[in-house]
Amino acid sequence: MLTELRIRNFTIIDTLSISFLSGLTILTGETGAGKSIIVGALGLLLGDRASADVIKTGEKDAHVEAYFDPINHPMLDELGIESGDGMIFRRSISLQGKTKAYINDTPVNLSTLSAIGKSLIDIYGQHEHQGLLRKENHLLFLDTLGDLFEESRILKSSYNDVITLRHTVNEMRSRMQERSLRIEFLRFQLHEIAAAKLIPGEKESIEQERKILLNLSKLKEAADMAYNLLYSADRSCLEQLSMVVARIKEMAHIDSNAQDPLATLESAVPLIEDALISIRNIRDKYDSDPQHLSELDERLEVIKRLERKYGEGVDGIILYKERAQEELEKLEHIEEQLDVLENDLTEKNDALAALAESLSKKRHAIAARIEQLVSSELLELGFQRAHFKIDMKQREILTEHGKDDIEFMFSGNPGEDPKPLIKIASGGELSRIMLALKCVEISKLTSHQDPLLPLPPSAERTLIFDEVDAGIGGVTAQHVGNKLKAIAANYQVLCITHLPQIAATASHHLRVTKDIYRDNVKVSIDLLTGTKRKEELARMLSGMVTDGALKHAGELLSINRDK
Repeated sequence: MLTELRIRNFTIIDTLSISFLSGLTILTGETGAGKSIIVGALGLLLGDRASADVIKTGEKDAHVEAYFDPINHPMLDELGIESGDGMIFRRSISLQGKTKAYINDTPVNLSTLSAIGKSLIDIYGQHEHQGLLRKENHLLFLDTLGDLFEESRILKSSYNDVITLRHTVNEMRSRMQERSLRIEFLRFQLHEIAAAKLIPGEKESIEQERKILLNLSKLKEAADMAYNLLYSADRSCLEQLSMVVARIKEMAHIDSNAQDPLATLESAVPLIEDALISIRNIRDKYDSDPQHLSELDERLEVIKRLERKYGEGVDGIILYKERAQEELEKLEHIEEQLDVLENDLTEKNDALAALAESLSKKRHAIAARIEQLVSSELLELGFQRAHFKIDMKQREILTEHGKDDIEFMFSGNPGEDPKPLIKIASGGELSRIMLALKCVEISKLTSHQDPLLPLPPSAERTLIFDEVDAGIGGVTAQHVGNKLKAIAANYQVLCITHLPQIAATASHHLRVTKDIYRDNVKVSIDLLTGTKRKEELARMLSGMVTDGALKHAGELLSINRDK
């Protein structure tokens, strides 16, 4: 159960702390006082998206905290979060748009906060009944009330598998028509590449060899000069070094300090001799061979021609060859593959049809029961002869949602056949129909045991109704208030309303007020009892506190105390 909500720097709210009790709590106040902002703050704790726009002007960040009575939630153990005396949800948003979330001061990601939060709080928004005007939502309502989400999910997954496989089969059939030409073309390409007898790294090697052949004169001249300077010329490097070594030896006989440079110079002699041998061998290879250069040019042109067709470099061409070989093997065995895939597609189609048929039967069964339950709820909400019907037709083509085409039908008057909600329901009727559907949904989580409406895992919840009284009034509002009060026997219920008939049914009455100062706005909330509550109901009845309004308010409170 939600016991306390703390809000700081959220939209127009500076600081606000609200305590909640069990049963039915009503929140009232003038339009724009901040009632729906409170619901928005709770939505933030349930994972709603938020940006820096929600931060009160002039502040750096916004914070929302919610406290829940001791709850041993199974996810806390999984996450390694200590439950303590209860649960504390906290979320903050900075001007940079960064958001942080915590449960019992342990950082959690937003999806975890949302998953746990939505198992504790359900919010029914003031515009939610508008969803009934979209026919595509009716199937979702039915599956929700019938607890058919898992089967619907399996069917959707199976449908997507069939679509993917069907696309593969169609693509393969299309390739079958071009198969012969493609096989012939691939064989030609593979033969052309194989005939070239390419060697990895061959192109680079050829280019290096060509570079040498094209610069033979320059290379040979440089090699001759280097050889002569090191060995053949008068006073060559090697001759000069020998003379230096001889002089240093004379020094070393006298001064032992000359031993180190002597050893270094003596070790240089064999290194230079080795270099001479290498230079001579390289120089001897620099012989002009026009025929060999022509052969290299021809080979390089073969490689470049294949590159233009199949990929960059010899490695790219070889890679293309490998892929072409794989494709050829597949094409040569495509008939066998197609047979396997077509058999698989037939089996998957049959399985999908069976899933759709099974789900359809369950939907038909649950639809009949829902019609009874919703009609019963509508009677309690002030409809004397209402008729709610779920029209179910078979689709010609199976979709991801199955074979059922579902639409909610309604008649609010005797003698009239039910017609689509979209065409006939008023705003007030839609609000009550939505409330009736929610009551049926909620009944699954309480003591209601219906074989066609299986109970999902139960949990203590807080139900929040944000202005579900749109478009109604008078006796109908009294019925709605009584229904909310009945729901509050099993749940903590918070309801924002502008109707005194609903407000009078509450166990607890909170009033939200907004005071405007020169440079600031202050939102406050008060628990109303006794005279103050009667005055608030009087204001809601007539717009001002008059003796007549006070008398009427007292009557409303008296009527609801007697129930």
